Amino acid sequence: MTAMMVRLQEELFDPGSLQFTLFSETRKTGGIVTFTGYVRAIDSNGIPLKSLFLEHYPGMTEKSIKHILSDAADRWDIESIGVVHRVGWLPPKDPIVWVGSAAAHRSEAFASCEFVMDYLKTQAPFWKKEETEEGVKWIDSHHSDEARAARWATS
Repeated sequence: MTAMMVRLQEELFDPGSLQFTLFSETRKTGGIVTFTGYVRAIDSNGIPLKSLFLEHYPGMTEKSIKHILSDAADRWDIESIGVVHRVGWLPPKDPIVWVGSAAAHRSEAFASCEFVMDYLKTQAPFWKKEETEEGVKWIDSHHSDEARAARWATS
């Protein structure tokens, strides 16, 4: 049985303590792979970012992320896996998302962590808007994110 953790929060998180928590849920783990994503300091046009806002639908978002984690647990032999995702207004260079996967072997940990991050970008119901000196605009999904997630459909 794979231990799973999903947290949505406005508060900062500490990647090191999250990794420790993930590891504490394990017995046979030989490696943990984590990814921490940060708010960029500029938008896609190179304009300095004042803040990023993440909106979600409580209940639905957690359920969607749990489904992604369950899919990862079905595909790979992982012992523990988790996601912490921030919501609300975030300043540049703040951590926004953390994904961690613990497995007996590194290949499962790497693959499952990457899978979860790719599917978070395309399947989890988050809506983003950026605030720059030019105003506020909603952000569309990127084709490159869709292409990255599509490669898992055949794996």
